Amino acid sequence: MENSKVFAMKFSKVYPLLVQKAERKGRTKEEVDQIICWLTGYDSKGLKEQMDRDVDYGTFFDQAPAMNPDCARIKGVVCGVRVEEIEDPLMKKIRYLDKLVDELARGKALEKIFRS
Repeated sequence: MENSKVFAMKFSKVYPLLVQKAERKGRTKEEVDQIICWLTGYDSKGLKEQMDRDVDYGTFFDQAPAMNPDCARIKGVVCGVRVEEIEDPLMKKIRYLDKLVDELARGKALEKIFRS
């Protein structure tokens, strides 16, 4: 899928998929929310507002209050691509989120996911 199509996807449509991925492996929606808030700087209210406004993925990340500076420590492969080698800044943020939810679904502790 080309980047412009990914960026145009509605966050409110992607979010349930992220939650489902985690819940299938025994994790919770609250943990997914914690990951999203840690990564983007949104609080629970801001996250809900973005979903209520039905923003696209690009806007969701463009309007993020503050990307966590530790996100640069996120390494590894997601969707067959090394996250640290992605050049497009927006796609890199999207893949960071994918990688973190993958780690959650694989049973990794939140402290480890948060690189603390």
